[in-house]
Amino acid sequence: MSLQSICILRLSAIGDVCHAVAAVQAIQKQHPNAKITWIIGKIEKMLLDGLPGVEFVIFDKSKGKAAFKQLKQDLVGQQFDVLLHMQVALRANWAAQFINAKRKIGFDWSRAKELHALFTKERIAPQCEPHVLEGFFGFAEKLGVPISELNNLTWNIPVSDQDIEFANQHIAPDSKTLVISPAASKKERNWLPERYAAIADYAASKGFNVALCGGPAPIDRELGDAIKQHAQVEIMDLIGKTSLKQMLMCLKNASLVLAPDTGPAHMAVTQRTPVIGVYAHSNPKRTGPYLYQDYVAEVYHQNLLEQKGKPADKLKWGVRVKGTDLMQQITVEQVQTQFDRIVKDFAL
Repeated sequence: MSLQSICILRLSAIGDVCHAVAAVQAIQKQHPNAKITWIIGKIEKMLLDGLPGVEFVIFDKSKGKAAFKQLKQDLVGQQFDVLLHMQVALRANWAAQFINAKRKIGFDWSRAKELHALFTKERIAPQCEPHVLEGFFGFAEKLGVPISELNNLTWNIPVSDQDIEFANQHIAPDSKTLVISPAASKKERNWLPERYAAIADYAASKGFNVALCGGPAPIDRELGDAIKQHAQVEIMDLIGKTSLKQMLMCLKNASLVLAPDTGPAHMAVTQRTPVIGVYAHSNPKRTGPYLYQDYVAEVYHQNLLEQKGKPADKLKWGVRVKGTDLMQQITVEQVQTQFDRIVKDFAL
C-alpha cells in the first residue's frame, strides 16, 4: 500500500488529540513518504504545533458557519489518498464533506454516531472494549500498521528551549514533585478540594513538593484556590500561568500526576509520567490514562452496576453513569493507596 497524502480529521479535545498522536506517528513509521494534513481545533493545535511531518489546518469552531467556509477555502484544489475521519461529533461529520479524498475511513458501525457513517465509505474493524487510544489505532491498522506497534507507542510533541527552561525553573527534573491538575471540563467530574488538599499534605509528608496546574477557566481557578485554602502545606500554583507546551514540560518534570478525566492527565501520559486518575462517570478502561490504567481510583463500576443492573462487559461499551455527587464516593484512602503503589513501582 503506497500512500502519498493522508488527511486526519480530529478537531478536539486535548486528551483525544494526545491519543491520536500515537496513531499518527505509528502511521508515519509505516508510510514515511506520505504527506499528512491534520484538521484540528485552534486550542489543540497550540499543543501539537510543529509536530514533525504534519501540516495543520485549523478549524475554529467559535466562528460557527464561517469555520466550514474557511475549511473549504483552505482545502481548495487538494485531493488526498485517504481521509481518516477520527471524530463522530456532528460538527466533524459535517466538516468531512469538504474534504476531497479517494478513500474516506470512519469508525465501525457500533461507534458511527451522529450520522458519521453517511460521511465515510470504509470502516475500521470492530474492537472489543477498546480504550480511546486503541480506537484511533484502528485507523493505523487499516493503513497496514501492525497491532504490535501498540507496544511501541511514541509521542514526539515538539517544544522549544524556552518551554523546557520555564518548566525547569518551576519543577526541577530531578525533584520529587506531585502535580495536581484538579479540574475537568465539567464540574461534576471534579474531586473535592479538601480531598485533593489531603493528598497534597500526604505527598508532602512523604518528601514530595506539590504543584497545581490547569487552564485559565474560572472552574480551574476556583478549585485551585479552594485546594490551597484546605492544604496545610505550601503548594506551587501554576494554574492559568502556562502555555500548553510549558504545561507539557512541567508534567514531564513531575514525578507523578493526580487528575480526573482531563487533558493534562493524558498530556502526562505522552511524557510517560505516572498518573493517578480519579474516575466516577466514565469507564477508566476506555478513557483512563492509557499507560497507567492500573493506578486509577474509581467508583464507576459500582455505580454502573447500581444504575444499570449489569456490569460493563454486559452493556454497550462506554456507557456513562449519571449523578452530580458521584466523585464524593472516592475516598482519600483510595487515592493514597494508588500514590503509594506508584511510589513503590516506579521507585520514586
